[in-house]
Amino acid sequence: MSTSAAAPGRASADGIAARARGLTKKYGSGGTAVLALDSVDVDIARGRFTAVMGPSGSGKSTLMHCLAGLDTVSAGRVWIGDTEITGLRDRELTRLRRDRIGFMFQSFNLVPTLNALENITLPMDIAGRRPDQEWLDEVIDTLGLRDRLKHRPSQLSGGQQQRVACARALASRPELIFADEPTGNLDSRAGLELLGFLRDAVDSLGQTVVMVTHDPGAAAHSDLVLYLADGRVVDEMEHPTAAAVLDRMRLFAGSGPRPSGPRAARGPLDEDGVAVEGA
Repeated sequence: MSTSAAAPGRASADGIAARARGLTKKYGSGGTAVLALDSVDVDIARGRFTAVMGPSGSGKSTLMHCLAGLDTVSAGRVWIGDTEITGLRDRELTRLRRDRIGFMFQSFNLVPTLNALENITLPMDIAGRRPDQEWLDEVIDTLGLRDRLKHRPSQLSGGQQQRVACARALASRPELIFADEPTGNLDSRAGLELLGFLRDAVDSLGQTVVMVTHDPGAAAHSDLVLYLADGRVVDEMEHPTAAAVLDRMRLFAGSGPRPSGPRAARGPLDEDGVAVEGA
């Protein structure tokens, strides 16, 4: 993953869906201030599935929220495509999130009085936009929701509710989908189904997904894992496996974060890309 600065006007041409340069987020002030993100540079490749991992308090959710325009930054710059979002007025930022970004959260955030189809199309209804029916049908069928469209959330299982939330994120064909612990409230079977749907959204529907997770098994569905520690991106892993991700997390937990990959010189690695003990 390249971290060199680039002109924002080239973001789309370079195949970058989102980028940050010098991204810093501080909560509070004075002696009680907490530095959640410490001058982070990151590129999110278009048409790929990126997972963000790290221990509690590492800044992974804060990074997602800042990239998505859900939280303001203390310093640095963020782009969605070729649009810089740092400094946008609230109304412009709201419109950008509504029109260009899809969201999934651990809590499904469905409106209980609306049925599944109404929940799926709600963001477009609020924006006064009519959905692309062909695309909407493809999303609904890909997620296996055709026979649940008239059901309200209380009539759906947790896995079905999260599939509705996934369909809502996909329905407007956004440039980016941000998913924050999307399998957190699901059992293992429903979680695997959802991860499969997100993988298909990238592979078959051409979407770009950024997922925050603590689960190595979930991260293994991605193309690239970014590891955060103490507010910094300290490592990355291409083509992850659950075992390799777990070993990398244990390495950080046991001896503290050690930058590797293109961010620092690597020691010897095994075939899964995990640092060899004692190297």
